[in-house]
Amino acid sequence: MQPRKGDFEGILLVDKPKGITSHDVVSRLRRKLNMKRIGHAGTLDPMATGLLIMLIGKATKASQYLISLDKTYEGTIKLGIETDSQDADGEVVVEKPLPDDLTEEKIRLEMEGFLGDQYQTPPMFSAKKIDGVPLYKMARKGKTVEREPRFIRINSFESLRIEPPEIDFRMASSKGTYVRTVGHDLGQKLGCGAHLTALRRTLIDQFDLKDGYTLESIEEGPLSEFGDKLIPIHKAVPTHAL
Repeated sequence: MQPRKGDFEGILLVDKPKGITSHDVVSRLRRKLNMKRIGHAGTLDPMATGLLIMLIGKATKASQYLISLDKTYEGTIKLGIETDSQDADGEVVVEKPLPDDLTEEKIRLEMEGFLGDQYQTPPMFSAKKIDGVPLYKMARKGKTVEREPRFIRINSFESLRIEPPEIDFRMASSKGTYVRTVGHDLGQKLGCGAHLTALRRTLIDQFDLKDGYTLESIEEGPLSEFGDKLIPIHKAVPTHAL
């Protein structure tokens, strides 16, 4: 018997492409499956690519558990330029020359200083809401409001390539960490400013990007094979979390 639209439930690992929002992925899956009960466990900025955990059908009940998992990213920081969004999608607000005494050793030392428990202030260009209004909507109107710092933890922050003005890195962190803010803050510590030019999420706890599917392959694939792409809820989430 061929599966019908709306018959699916489980966890789907998607490799989000650059230039679309996490909600765009939800909308496209809803059209594919003709289902409304679809969500995700943790957003990615439009500029970012990589692993999204999509929740299909009853798997949406597992959102609170899955969204709390630690995440791993790889990306590129560009020194000497700050943007209003702290990434390459924003407008340039500051340009500074790199310090004459900037060395790989100094960069690595400053990166090590970000490790551990800390508080981070969410950027204005973010989906976090204050009084029901997303911060990015205020930011687009030129407004800046006070934001309450949130507790985060950075487990690792290592350089993969240092060729100023660029730094390729890998970072593992707790939920709610704004990686572009870490890049921005690193630029501040180095005295030249910085912004994020690339970001890819590769891991969410035990879930690996290499096991994910491109959005294009999901949309173009036959519905009869869609169920094979899903991870059963009981294999991905402890029973007590549901």
